[in-house]
Amino acid sequence: MRHQKKFNHLGRTASHRKAMLSNMANSLILHKRVTTTVAKAKELRTYVEPLLTRSKEDSTHSRRIVFSQLKNKFAVTELFREVAQKIAARPGGYTRILRTGFRLGDKAEMCIIELVDYNENMLGIKKEEVKVKATRRRRAGAKEKKDEHVDTPAAEKHVTPVDLAPPPATEPTPEINEPPEEVKENE
Repeated sequence: MRHQKKFNHLGRTASHRKAMLSNMANSLILHKRVTTTVAKAKELRTYVEPLLTRSKEDSTHSRRIVFSQLKNKFAVTELFREVAQKIAARPGGYTRILRTGFRLGDKAEMCIIELVDYNENMLGIKKEEVKVKATRRRRAGAKEKKDEHVDTPAAEKHVTPVDLAPPPATEPTPEINEPPEEVKENE
């Protein structure tokens, strides 16, 4: 009888299953979402959620326990620095499984497992609008006035008669070869 034996072996040996779940947990922490089968996603959820809960308390002991499971120092650093900050107020339920259909080759049911706090579409947070960088035009118009901006289209520039008028007359500047007037009077 197999009473109380509800662990999914996923058709793998214990060592293969342990390594696969560790690698999938690393990918989930580093990339925030993983595409996999539903059976693997459900097992990954039971594997990674205790690690996420452990990351809320940043101590050497917690880091060592998590590292013994993940065996990737970059994933552990990401987990304790970035992910733990976002999930600090959440009392469990850190992952979400979204079913995506069936795989073409064998009709296995596929899904996306993701960290709940990292999906901006589900949270309703709009991304900050990206400022459009002005592109550089080619230098064919380099003889134009230097005060005109290259990135403004010609349709936005309004030419008025005031702009076409010559600048007001000012005192003529002395030539370089001529001495100043004060020097001329003394001679």
